[in-house]
Order: sequence, then structure tokens, then C-alpha cells
Amino acid sequence: MASEKVLFTQISGGKYKGKKLALPSLETTRSTKSILKDSFFDSIQFDIIDKNFVEVFGGSGSMGLEALSRGAKEVYFIERDPKAYSVLKKNAASINPQHTHLTLGDSFEVYPTLITQIENESYLYFDPPFDIRDGMAGIYDKVIALIENTPKEKVIMIVIEHMTKMDMPEKIGLFKKKKFKKFGRSALSYYIVE
Repeated sequence: MASEKVLFTQISGGKYKGKKLALPSLETTRSTKSILKDSFFDSIQFDIIDKNFVEVFGGSGSMGLEALSRGAKEVYFIERDPKAYSVLKKNAASINPQHTHLTLGDSFEVYPTLITQIENESYLYFDPPFDIRDGMAGIYDKVIALIENTPKEKVIMIVIEHMTKMDMPEKIGLFKKKKFKKFGRSALSYYIVE
């Protein structure tokens, strides 16, 4: 039996630039494209320094660990798939375990409590599984409901990674869309407090 090929991505900027991160199986998660990741971090530049970053659907942790490499103070991850969580745990341990906080659980159950426990404002990054995957229909509606109930004093910016063909609302609760950028089939919608 052939062993499963391990896939990698790497940190593209900051203190841990070039460090490899393992990726979970493609059946489990979909990794954020490098071009999209670089565009996001180029757009916030040094604003991330000493701020919190929350990767709501953790996967391999590539966005949160990139944020840490670029100066974020504390990074939080939620991941419900045990295999992906195991990869995330190894990646976080190899980068900086003191400033990474991992929770194994369903984002829709864990996030509302987690966000109230984090001190200060955070960058909130939502990259749910695309709704074309089995069992994921309606996932964006659930993400929008999570965002609507997020206390505005906890938010610097909310970013949603989604399928380009999806129209994200101009407003979600107390947050308004600031920017939309597409990268082939994936896109980013940026929201700030209105």
C-alpha cells in the first residue's frame, strides 16, 4: 500500500519566512492559495503587528501562522476535523507554541464563546469549506449569522474567503463591506465596523 503523499505550503513573509507547513489531506480541507494569502497580508501590511488574529476554520493554520510570522501577538484557531487538527497542532508547535491557541471543535459552537474571551480587538478570518462540498450547503448563511452576532468592540477587520461566484452582502450586522478581491475561483470580502 502506497503511503499518502504529504503536501506542504510555506510561510511567505516575516520572522518565519520559508518555514514549511504540512497540509491536511485535500479530502479534509482546502488550502488557501498563496496569491490570495500574499494579497491579504500585503493589504494589511504592518497593521497586524501586536494584534490578535483568529482563524475560525483552522485547517493547516497557514493564515494564522503567517499572521504570527508577520508580527501578530496572539493567534487563535478552531478546527473540527481531528486529522486536520493534528496537522495544525504540529504546524503551530513548529512555529511558536507560546502564542498559538488551538481548539478542537465545531467553529459554529466554539467561536461565540471564544470571541468574548479574547482580550482586545482581532482580525477575524473566516474560510469555511466551500458549499459545493458534501454536507456544506447553507454554510455561508451560518457564517453570516456568526458574524452578525460578533461584538463590534472585538473587531479590527473581518475577512471571508469564499467562492468568487458567491455574492456576499454589503452589510452584515454592524459591519460593512470595505473591499472585494477575486483570485480565480476564490475571493476575499473585507468587512469593517460601520
